[in-house]
Amino acid sequence: MAGQSRDVLLASVIGAQGLGGAVKVKSFTASVGSLTRYGVLHSKDGRYFTVTSVRASKGDEAILNFAEVSGRTEAEALRGVELYVRRDALPAPASEEYYHADLIGLRAEDVDGRTLGTVHAIHNYGAGDVIEIARTDGDTILLPFTRETVPKIEIDKERIVVAVPEEVETGERGNVE
Repeated sequence: MAGQSRDVLLASVIGAQGLGGAVKVKSFTASVGSLTRYGVLHSKDGRYFTVTSVRASKGDEAILNFAEVSGRTEAEALRGVELYVRRDALPAPASEEYYHADLIGLRAEDVDGRTLGTVHAIHNYGAGDVIEIARTDGDTILLPFTRETVPKIEIDKERIVVAVPEEVETGERGNVE
């Protein structure tokens, strides 16, 4: 819930770069230079990575060197590894801003105050963010994560308000799941 320390995904390794052990990453930060700003990165399986250098590549990609990686074979083995920092290592967001990690576990309610479930995840499959709400019946709802669909986020009240599309309210599966 709000206030808990969570891991925040900063980047994902997409491959090796060169022979010296550098990796190419897709960065989820505002600028690739931010990848060194919050200290040691870690993976979900408990490995730690100390960034010794970072250089921008194309778009949202960067080339990183880690103190713990000494050659191409080790770098290739990191393909697909997601790199995180603890939520409490990041600065507080500005007003009307939030980290996706802060939303996980919040109660999702419709505009009439009825509980729909809890926020399970925020995904991005390339066409924009999608919010996944886990319902109490074990089912999930996937909706576009837009201001129209989620008009209110109240982290201090541990809830979000969702303007549920009609096809979800009536139980039609359509394209929403």
